[in-house]
Amino acid sequence: MSREIKVGDSATLKRAFTEADVQDFADLVDDHNRIHLDAEYAAGTPFKQRIVHGMLVGSLFSALLGERLPGHGAIYLGQNLKFKSPVYLDMEVIAKVEVTAIRQDKGIVTMATTCEDNQGKTLVTGEAVLSVPWLRTPVAGA
Repeated sequence: MSREIKVGDSATLKRAFTEADVQDFADLVDDHNRIHLDAEYAAGTPFKQRIVHGMLVGSLFSALLGERLPGHGAIYLGQNLKFKSPVYLDMEVIAKVEVTAIRQDKGIVTMATTCEDNQGKTLVTGEAVLSVPWLRTPVAGA
């Protein structure tokens, strides 16, 4: 695969997580924390309402990296996440990935990862590191 990638390239994805999404995720990963599933319980927390699992929100980065930038064939090597503000059910989230560094000799790409609401408030920040085999520069004599 030969696709050019440069520092500053970015991709975005918009998504709102529904009741069904949160329930399906809870069942899939066996995380039935009441803050995600029980409205009455959540009303008594500082959030005042149910919140979406942080890792479900973070999964938007996997979708962007695997499907859009760098795309098919890229392999996650690592991801860190910082959850800055809650994501509520049916709230539109804009996930963004942006290339911040490329190590051509190894085919390693570092990307800033962020989620914001539709008002521009930061919800999640982080950094992803990926192996992008088609970027690897062959070493002479190897």
